[in-house]
Amino acid sequence: MASSPDVARTSSPLWKVVGASLIGTTIEWYDYFLYGTAAALVFGKVFFPNSDPLTGTLLSFLTYAIGFAARPLGALVFGHFGDRIGRKKLLVVSLLLMGGSTTLIGCLPTYHQVGVAAPVMLTALRLVQGFALGGEWGGAVLLVSEHGDARRRGFWASWPQGGAPAGNLLAAGVLSLLTAVQSESAFLSWGWRVPFLLSALLVLVGMWIRLSVDESPLFQQALAKAQARKASQQAEQPPLVAVLRHHWREVLVAMGARMAENISYYVMTTFVLAYAVTHVHLPKQTALNAVLVASAIQFALIPLFGALSDRVGRKPVYLVGAVGVGVWAFVFFTLVDAKSFGSLLLAVTIGLVFHSMMYAPQAAFFSELFATRMRYSGASIGAQFASVAAGAPAPLIATALLKDYGSSTPISVYVAIAAVITVLAVLCAKETRGRDLAEVDAEQEAAASTAAVPAKTLTV
Repeated sequence: MASSPDVARTSSPLWKVVGASLIGTTIEWYDYFLYGTAAALVFGKVFFPNSDPLTGTLLSFLTYAIGFAARPLGALVFGHFGDRIGRKKLLVVSLLLMGGSTTLIGCLPTYHQVGVAAPVMLTALRLVQGFALGGEWGGAVLLVSEHGDARRRGFWASWPQGGAPAGNLLAAGVLSLLTAVQSESAFLSWGWRVPFLLSALLVLVGMWIRLSVDESPLFQQALAKAQARKASQQAEQPPLVAVLRHHWREVLVAMGARMAENISYYVMTTFVLAYAVTHVHLPKQTALNAVLVASAIQFALIPLFGALSDRVGRKPVYLVGAVGVGVWAFVFFTLVDAKSFGSLLLAVTIGLVFHSMMYAPQAAFFSELFATRMRYSGASIGAQFASVAAGAPAPLIATALLKDYGSSTPISVYVAIAAVITVLAVLCAKETRGRDLAEVDAEQEAAASTAAVPAKTLTV
């Protein structure tokens, strides 16, 4: 008897696919988080030198947030073509775009050299970063989810999620090393450019690895079916149309589930750098080292929570994380205000433990909501449209609240509200643990066939 598409064999073993996705996402997140870390510590002085320190940080976070605006566009474009021609090809494109824009940021002139053109060019390259990342996440996690089996999908699909803390670890680590061995003037003059220029080398490594794996077998079978339908002149809706027409509830669930996860992460890893250095007056090195150690711990925790979601379900693990981060937000800043490395490390580490409980099962959870021919679009749209409302303004809103109120309490309330939204969204979702993706395809194809329209009315 033929094997289920969900467990179909491929010439690329699962460990190789997982490794390629993890390394690729680590490089992409390194590029993306490097910008966020530099926005907190460097860009205010280099690109907005005429502002007071807090306003300069606010302006640099604004350019940081603008990158999120391009992520939904990336989700739409990469999702559409990823569902049409395959996950692997689009992942190669996203890596090239991200690495190229990051390397160019390292070559930018400063405000003192070219004036307002400097932050304009910085913002343009940030938009390219956002566009690339909008297409990266969905493809990476789906490639693993579709190669693996239902029983351990939470564990295997969580490994690409580890690319986020690994990328943050790498970005914070390189910057921490440079600030430790350089003077402040040397770091602001040229040292900050080094991590951005290193991206070119990392991209070459990532390309070599990604080109060595095969396309998802589940996608290959779905594509063959789609080509057979096309040959028989049966209509197939574009992925975006199918997702928004038939699965808007799943998209809303994904968006709501991301609110607490996204907001808490950027507050506790990006904004905290500016808060600790500018408001609490801790040394820059101390703040970077705390995020560095906490990110290393989170990297180890993500596959553990992914495996736990295979045993007890996606929803229970996710809900504990959402409730935990909402409560911890009120403890977080109290610990940071204690002005010690130990208390800062504890604050960030526990925050990232709760974040991991949401982030680890997220890849499998979102993958199991959509059929193969619309999975890239559905998962990417749900994840990246939420990032515009959640992660994009999080450091900006946190900085503005601190500037207006001079207190961290409104920021804690902000995170707690996001946690409530996430809890409600996850409670509205069905438990997806153990779902065979082939069965998801069969169910959703049957539902979509009832809404088919003449092919001549459809445009791609």
